[in-house]
Amino acid sequence: MPLRERAEEAALFLDYDGTLAPIVDDPAGARPVPGVPELLARLGARFGVVAVVSGRPLSYLQGALGRPPAVRMAGLYGMEEVGADGVLRRDPAAEGWRGSVQEVTDVLSRDAPPGVEVEPKGLAVTVHWRRAPEAEDWVREAAASAAARTGLRAEPGRMSVELRPPVAADKGTVVSRLGARHPVVGCFGDDLGDIPAFEAVAALGRAGATTVTVVVADAESPPQLLAMADVSVAGPEAAVALLEAIAGG
Repeated sequence: MPLRERAEEAALFLDYDGTLAPIVDDPAGARPVPGVPELLARLGARFGVVAVVSGRPLSYLQGALGRPPAVRMAGLYGMEEVGADGVLRRDPAAEGWRGSVQEVTDVLSRDAPPGVEVEPKGLAVTVHWRRAPEAEDWVREAAASAAARTGLRAEPGRMSVELRPPVAADKGTVVSRLGARHPVVGCFGDDLGDIPAFEAVAALGRAGATTVTVVVADAESPPQLLAMADVSVAGPEAAVALLEAIAGG
C-alpha cells in the first residue's frame, strides 16, 4: 500500500465515530478502540500529515484522544481546528451562527420525544433517534422546520440529522487544504459526512497524487461511500489493525 511505502510524503485523514471508535447508542459514550491515541502518535511521527477530521467538537476529540504529537484535529467538519502548532482556530463565518444554533438546540431539547438524544456541539447540534427508531419522522420533520426557520443546514447522518451553519466547511475542504502538494493521500471514513472527504481525495488523485480511500463498513454503510472506496474493512477494530500495519511497516 502506498501509504506504508511512502509515509513521509503522505497525508492521512481519519474519521472518528465508526472509524477509530465503535458506534454506540449514547454518542457521549463513544470511546476509541484501545491503543488508538498511541497509534496516532506513531502515525504522526511517520507521516507528513496526520489529521483526525470529525463532526465532533474539538473538545470531545481531545478528551477522547488526548493531544498526540504532530497530529492535527479538525472538529465540526473543519469549523474548529488545531494545527501542528497547537493553536485553536474557529471559522469566523460559522461563529456568526452560534446564537441560531443555541436557539435550535434549546427548542429541540425541550420538545424531543423520549429516547431522542439532542447532542449540543456549540456550532452545531445533532439529533439522534438510534434509541427511539419510532421517532425518526419527528426528528426529520423537526430538523427540516428548524432549518427553514433559521437558515441552518440540515445534514443526514447515522440515524441522526445535524443542523449546522451554511458555511463552506466540510471534511472535503479540510482534505483539499491539508492534502494539497502531498504526492500520496489516504482517507478512512464510514458515513455520509465522509463523502466530501473521499471526493476531495479523488480530486487530488486527478491532479496527480497517488490516493487510497478506505471505507470502514458495517450494515449501515451508505452505498455511495462504499462505491467510492478503494478498500473496505469490517468495522473500527479492522480499521485500527490496518493502521497498525501501516504505522509499523
